[in-house]
Amino acid sequence: MHEDLSPLIAATTYWLTSAYPASGGALASALCEVQARQAVTVAARLRYPTPMDAALVMMAGPGGSARLDWIAGADGVDTDDPDAYAWRTWVDEVVLSWAACLLIDPELAVRAVDALTEATEPASTPPEFRRLVAPDDGDRRAAALLRHPDLLAPVSTLHHPQLLARLEEQGEAFAA
Repeated sequence: MHEDLSPLIAATTYWLTSAYPASGGALASALCEVQARQAVTVAARLRYPTPMDAALVMMAGPGGSARLDWIAGADGVDTDDPDAYAWRTWVDEVVLSWAACLLIDPELAVRAVDALTEATEPASTPPEFRRLVAPDDGDRRAAALLRHPDLLAPVSTLHHPQLLARLEEQGEAFAA
């Protein structure tokens, strides 16, 4: 992974877990965050596959969460308080939408992880993405809101066609 994307991944994960929180205490929160981070990491790697892509987004900025906040009903965020607002500028709408798609569609998540790993480890799922692609009952309970298709639909549908196109491109690139 490009370490340069860590602020984008952290902010996007934080937005997801704030908008769709875990229920059930500290362990549930940790499991929910791990699943969100895995989905966001896969989405970010797909969206920014080269070091140049990562460098460009980090220089230009990912765009922020304004439209996502509006969709989720959090558009009344106090923009005068820099501490409450600054992290939101690092949220990437496309990465978040793609991550939402991966969280609600296990087959798509497997396909996305396979697209990332096919060149080096064909037909294997890296253990770092296990909670995304093969969540157990505890993972599902912890992330019930985060993985709920109806709740995530307004966000996941924003850039779903672009994710499918990217996965198609990745598949063609590996087949060549």
